Amino acid sequence: MKDKDRPFPCIPATIGFSTNQLRFGFVGDPRRSATIDEVALLLSTYTKSSKEYGKFTSLIIFYETPSDLKETDNVEIFEQLFWEQLSGLSDKDNMDWPDQIPHDPHNPIWEFCYNGVQYFMYCATPAHVKRRSRHFDYFMLAITPRWVLQEFNMNVAFAKNIKSQVRKRLENYDSIDIHPDLNSYGLEDNFEWRQYFLRDNESSLSKCPFHQFMKNSVE
Repeated sequence: MKDKDRPFPCIPATIGFSTNQLRFGFVGDPRRSATIDEVALLLSTYTKSSKEYGKFTSLIIFYETPSDLKETDNVEIFEQLFWEQLSGLSDKDNMDWPDQIPHDPHNPIWEFCYNGVQYFMYCATPAHVKRRSRHFDYFMLAITPRWVLQEFNMNVAFAKNIKSQVRKRLENYDSIDIHPDLNSYGLEDNFEWRQYFLRDNESSLSKCPFHQFMKNSVE
């Protein structure tokens, strides 16, 4: 976040960090069922006060990542853990899914919700090598409220300029092409769930793992 020679691509995140608007939490091994309770408590607490932290706020959650997990080079293992975390977290949600958000992740306006708030999810793992923008030494989530992104996009010219700079930074930061799934929320050809976890190549899942969970929850 402080590297000036090779700046992190997400400019809003670096602004949030430099202005102390990010909030941080630490939880257990993602393979432990009890860890979901820890994540749920952190996100519930954050949701209540997020608007007090600033317009570039996000909740960053660091998971305990033992050596046997940290040293794996299998990105798909972390991908599965990520979707298990989201499904388990949603199962702990005491509030109804917002009426304006469809239950089907394959709808362009779907996104993950918790406590009635829409969130963009970002996952980074130790297994990412070529896509350095998704690499971190520990399994990690960055959770950003939709209202933060909406406020950012209110100034169209400013947002367009920042997004252009972000893509340029991505080209310099990663040793692989920008993932084809990166897109803008609300566009007909965009699916938010595809952007939550980007693989270390250009491939992606054909179907959202969260889909079956949501289908079962409303039946």
